[in-house]
Amino acid sequence: MKNQVLSRGNAVTPDDAIEQIRALRATLPEVATLTPQQQRKMLRNSSQTAEPIVQSSLNCIGVSNVVSAGVGQPMEKVRALQQEAILWKAVEAEARSLVAGLAGANAIRRDQLALLGMNAYAIAAQAARVPENEVLVSHVEEIRRLKRNARRKKSAAREPEAAAETAE
Repeated sequence: MKNQVLSRGNAVTPDDAIEQIRALRATLPEVATLTPQQQRKMLRNSSQTAEPIVQSSLNCIGVSNVVSAGVGQPMEKVRALQQEAILWKAVEAEARSLVAGLAGANAIRRDQLALLGMNAYAIAAQAARVPENEVLVSHVEEIRRLKRNARRKKSAAREPEAAAETAE
């Protein structure tokens, strides 16, 4: 398949998509954006307790009124929370899949734009040599200047890496 973004006849515009996503977010019961520190803490805590251990521990609530009273939750509420977590995990997977698809389509668009830009520059550089296309000369010179600057930045970024490697 050629690198093309598949377009559909009834596709929404980016602005409409953003509006729909925001409207969906407003209807979700609990959307919690965690800070990186909160994410690390939760990951650290959850990594210490494997899923089978959590499930077996929760089963204690169902077999003992003492445990149920101690945690302050009846087994029905715990099972409902478990089921809700499973269902929202599926929603999370769908959202991740959507984001991955959007990122892929955008990468293809950027690739197409880069190819179009390279072709435009190549044609403009050739056409600028003809006197009646003198309007292109300043554009071609600007592109050449930008390309030189980009090469300088790349080589300047590589120099500290090379110096660090030779120092070792």
